[in-house]
Amino acid sequence: MPKNAFIVSSLSIIKIMTENDLLHTLALHHVNNIGDIIAKRLINHCGSAQAVLKEKKQNLIKIDGIGSVILNNLYKKQHLNEAEKEIEFIKNNNIRVRYFEEENYPEKLKHCIDAPILLFESGNINLKQSHIISIVGTRKITTNGIVFCEELVEKLTPYNPIIVSGFAYGTDITAHKAALKNQLQTIACLAHGFNTIYPKTHKKYVVDVEKNGGFFTDFWSIDKFDKNNFLKRNRIIAGLSEATIVIESAQKGGSLVTADIANSYNRDVFAVPGRVSDSQSAGCNNLIKYQKAHILTTPLDIPYILNWKLEDYTKPAIQKQLFVELDESEKIIYNYLKENNKQQLDGIALNCNMPIFKVASMLLNMELKGVLRPLPGKLFELV
Repeated sequence: MPKNAFIVSSLSIIKIMTENDLLHTLALHHVNNIGDIIAKRLINHCGSAQAVLKEKKQNLIKIDGIGSVILNNLYKKQHLNEAEKEIEFIKNNNIRVRYFEEENYPEKLKHCIDAPILLFESGNINLKQSHIISIVGTRKITTNGIVFCEELVEKLTPYNPIIVSGFAYGTDITAHKAALKNQLQTIACLAHGFNTIYPKTHKKYVVDVEKNGGFFTDFWSIDKFDKNNFLKRNRIIAGLSEATIVIESAQKGGSLVTADIANSYNRDVFAVPGRVSDSQSAGCNNLIKYQKAHILTTPLDIPYILNWKLEDYTKPAIQKQLFVELDESEKIIYNYLKENNKQQLDGIALNCNMPIFKVASMLLNMELKGVLRPLPGKLFELV
């Protein structure tokens, strides 16, 4: 193994990302006017960041979309000097680096055209779990929003999802804390480098997050903190996940940007509806009204629409004293399904003489107890 290898296996070009590979990739990343899309195009054409920096300008300028303005500052030694400093910071702070062509780079993020070429990480993030969801929303979350967010995470716990958010005030930190409370892995995506934590009041959560997940950022330690960074950060939140959930949002806000990005990545978006008079629900109501998000009224909506299977994660044994675990209404549903096999939600509600919203909630509870499972087409059957 080469000396100072930062990352182990890869899918293609770089089998082991050595310090030299990282040095040149950081240097390319540091060049003004070269963002992630252009950097990937250059790397794919030349084979590596080092090859890009050694290639003649007249050859690079022939690449589609590459102009002289982009390449003006490419060959300055300053980029390698700054890259060396950043590597020292990475070493001294136990930061791991994920490269966009490596196997350990987040799978869903690989399919996003503007995903970072380098993702810096701290903590103990394990992305082998298949379900990753992002929870976002207003920083001025209401009491109802907090309750809904906490209940949502708690009800999804049997599916063992990774909870992603932005570590900001309000909805973000509520989602992270709910994940920690339910012993779920959580990932906080930062809008700055690892030389600081914003907001400062959230420093008290850093250790717990790193023990039960960790932090991602594509910002360097030298990057100045800027509010515009939050918009750039949001593409990572949306890209990591199979679905983005907006708990509450005013008519304008960063969470709506995250929802738009998720839609552009062809990911599912969910929004919690609210009263038309509630300013903190205006953004969610608009997402639903303009068909940019699924309406989210119960935690059951998530596994149903995303087609999650509870038996893939937990295999609870059905006890003989089953009815001890069910209330009277759940017993009615159980007996109906026992006699009629697979049935749709609407049919269960109609034949059991119960409102649909109540049946949906009970079906989720019964699923979590291991009594039944959802099937495609809004069908449910006993286990």
